[in-house]
Amino acid sequence: MIFTILPGEFAIIEQLRRRMTGPEGQVWVGDDVALVPGPLGALLLAADAVVAGVHADLSLVGLDDLGWKALVANVSDVAAVGGRPLAAVVAVAGPLGEIDVDLLYDGLLAASQAYGCPVVGGDLTSAPTLVVSVAIAGDAGPAQPPPVLRSGARPGDRLFVTGPLGSSAAGLAVLRNAAAAGDPAKGDSSVEFFADLVQAHRRPRARLAEGAAARAAGATAMIDVSDGLASDLRHLAAASGVGVVLEKVPVALGVPRVSDEPELLALGGGEDYELLFAAADPERVATVFVELGLGLPLEIGFCTADPSERRLRDGELPDVGWEHRW
Repeated sequence: MIFTILPGEFAIIEQLRRRMTGPEGQVWVGDDVALVPGPLGALLLAADAVVAGVHADLSLVGLDDLGWKALVANVSDVAAVGGRPLAAVVAVAGPLGEIDVDLLYDGLLAASQAYGCPVVGGDLTSAPTLVVSVAIAGDAGPAQPPPVLRSGARPGDRLFVTGPLGSSAAGLAVLRNAAAAGDPAKGDSSVEFFADLVQAHRRPRARLAEGAAARAAGATAMIDVSDGLASDLRHLAAASGVGVVLEKVPVALGVPRVSDEPELLALGGGEDYELLFAAADPERVATVFVELGLGLPLEIGFCTADPSERRLRDGELPDVGWEHRW
């Protein structure tokens, strides 16, 4: 499903960013994480909330899937600057008597173990809707190269993405189609046939190793693809003050069998959590990724000197993606 970008969340974030500007050398509102001084170097801080009915349809996915996604969304923000997670705290608000808290934490703790990010505390409170809010602390590691922000891309830099896109949105479409057909998702043949796409929606993966590799390879700007490639590319371009030309849209395997507009789904579907980054030296990027045993990132376009340029091949970059309406 494609969501047209409407005024709301991003305008409010920009309004808050102008009010919350940190001292020189620190990064506060407006990037994937905040960077503040720690006793052994830069400390990375991020927070995200996952809301039942907004980020996850609990008639289609499990409470454990929602718990997994809540932690992974934060780990992905740390990956987007080339850092590593240290620990997280989790606040759960909801109709607690109606929620299987153990099942929710099955997903949270599975993600915690998968990414080496222990959940060390949090809070429980009652509310009419289930909200899982995660705050994470991360480590920037060595001072050089510095963590990769959204704001460092330069004209002539090449654009890369760590994997093909559209899997999560296509997986959600498969689950919705199965539900609309009146078949229980567990036994529906389409759900089984498109198991990889369904899994990409239920249990997205954060690209920690790839984020560290991009940083080591000289990435100048980076962001995780959570709102959709078109939307997140716009964020990176705006933060860096560059134009962008998207030459290719890598569509994940299976997406064309689910959607009549697979490229549009890859551009705007969101929640892929692949990393989008800019770098000046494609050969160095390839060398570092190969040396670390990682799949090569996909080269998809380049940055230009015209900060207003937003192009998909010879046309305008579609204005699609996800934004919360307020």
